[in-house]
Amino acid sequence: MRTALAHPGASSDARHPAFPALGAGEQQVAAELRPFIRMDAPEHTAIRKMLVGEFTLRRVRALRPEIERICEDQAEHLLSLPRPADLVAEYANRVSTTVICRLLGVPMEDLAFFRRVTSVSGSRSATAEEVGAALHELFGMLDRLIDVKAEAPEDDLISRLVHGPLARGEITRTSLLSQLGITLNAGHETSRNLIPLAALDLLRSPDQLALLREDPGRWPAAAEELMRHLSVADAITLRVALRDIELDDGVIPAGDGFIALLGAANHDPGAFPDPGRLDVLRTRNAHVAFGHGAHQCVGQGLGRAEVEIALRVLFDRVPSLALAVPEGDLPMRGASAIFGLEEVPVTW
Repeated sequence: MRTALAHPGASSDARHPAFPALGAGEQQVAAELRPFIRMDAPEHTAIRKMLVGEFTLRRVRALRPEIERICEDQAEHLLSLPRPADLVAEYANRVSTTVICRLLGVPMEDLAFFRRVTSVSGSRSATAEEVGAALHELFGMLDRLIDVKAEAPEDDLISRLVHGPLARGEITRTSLLSQLGITLNAGHETSRNLIPLAALDLLRSPDQLALLREDPGRWPAAAEELMRHLSVADAITLRVALRDIELDDGVIPAGDGFIALLGAANHDPGAFPDPGRLDVLRTRNAHVAFGHGAHQCVGQGLGRAEVEIALRVLFDRVPSLALAVPEGDLPMRGASAIFGLEEVPVTW
């Protein structure tokens, strides 16, 4: 897995005819909009450098108190609702949207707007026209916001990009819109899907949850294990072999598209003893839930902090949290690029 993803002959360029898109409009939209996750060096490298400073460990550490406050507020919101309540809409979606919008500097006026737009744009059943229409709405909002930040900058990512790379001519306005769109989408969708699934994983493993209640210092390692165990971005690593890629047990021929399934790697018994078991005490956990190589998720530090804090706060504030319906009745998001559940009714 790591060899394939780090190989210099593995291309992420969506314009390649063999690009292994899983959705009807996925390749067309990515080829037209050129999000940096579907580019190769040097274009990918240049844009990644513009973003990486916003997601350093120092920046994430500074954001932790704000993330904590957001999670506390949303846990309070959840507790204020009649039971059962939907853990996806009323906690995970609100946490993930608020965190990424605060980071970018996007107003939080309409949670339903972000959920609808990101659900369509991240769907692998949506047509190119449907994705295009959703992104048109999103880009329209971001385009207006660029003008606002140009006149009145604040302490946020959009302001820094507008007064930095955009002002210096290092990125076009069209490309900036695309990069902001994918950052907003990815930052929202991944944690929005992972938090409810991780909560469900812990509810079905009361012995593991008990270990965390016994020692809250175990939460960071538990978050890593939950990210490995669930691997919600399993099929996001779409590549084309520009030349033969030799692996231990075979070759990916030049010209072939391939998908490096992260969930398969994260459940490799050669790397993780008893990989199907959730083990919050697992000490060797070099998972690839955030990918590997040049395209490893630029926001992984933020993602780690957000999942850890959101789950710890949720179970601290709602210690009697329980699933309100049979697990088999939970509706899956089968067409989404990020694996998840449509809703998770809970009670307490």
